[in-house]
Amino acid sequence: MKFFENVFSYDYSFPAVSLAYFLRYPNPYSRHVLTSDVIDRYVDPETKRLHTTRLHLKKSKIPSAMLKFLPKGIAGADNSGQSYILETTVVDPQEGWMKTESRNMEWTGILSVVERQFYQRQSGAEADPASVSLLNDDRKDEHTTVRTTVTFRSRLGQGRLLRRKTEAASGSGDQLVEVEEDVPKRGLFSSLSTAGIQRTIELIGVTRTRDAILRSKQGMNVVLERLRNGGIVGVLEGMRQDREAAALGAEGTWKRAWQHGNGMKEHAYLEEED
Repeated sequence: MKFFENVFSYDYSFPAVSLAYFLRYPNPYSRHVLTSDVIDRYVDPETKRLHTTRLHLKKSKIPSAMLKFLPKGIAGADNSGQSYILETTVVDPQEGWMKTESRNMEWTGILSVVERQFYQRQSGAEADPASVSLLNDDRKDEHTTVRTTVTFRSRLGQGRLLRRKTEAASGSGDQLVEVEEDVPKRGLFSSLSTAGIQRTIELIGVTRTRDAILRSKQGMNVVLERLRNGGIVGVLEGMRQDREAAALGAEGTWKRAWQHGNGMKEHAYLEEED
């Protein structure tokens, strides 16, 4: 098992950031996200917290480096397809925080990825949620920090037991013996143990997640800038443009404008637990 943690901040108020989170798809950095559907949403009458469960459908494929460890043909003929991501969120507008959790629903035996985020309002003075404009984000002394923790666990080769009949040497009858199925290994990787293959797969996941988190932050900043400049109408117009650009395969002006990101300060580190 491996852990990846990243801490950064947005130079926007918490109401703006939490709203942008729910409006972040599509954006120029997430055109692989095909659909986002709300499957449950309610406000807890006691805590006044908003609970939401969403299901995202994304284009996805298994990394070529990971395919070397898998049985031939397991990823399909062209190694392309779609996958579902289950996302749950809890927002407390009074205390100024939001918790999120996202997890993959396909290929969990090969690599299970669970991403947890904690967004928190940071301000020199207590903010009144009712006094902060969601659209104009005119509270300049407030920013929002985000702590992202991602857990990677590969179970490839574990729990795959074959039950086969073997005749006992004493001739006393049939005996059921559980034999662990070997993980398919090929070429250069034939000498790797199951644990070694699992760690390698987890490291591949860490590398991909670093890139994904960067694109996620850049996409959020695009949405936040649209929210600041044009309000909800500006965000919806941006969504329309992104859908058109995705259909045409164009990068679009927003992605070029935010090529190097904006308003982000971060710190990241990696932990490993065997």
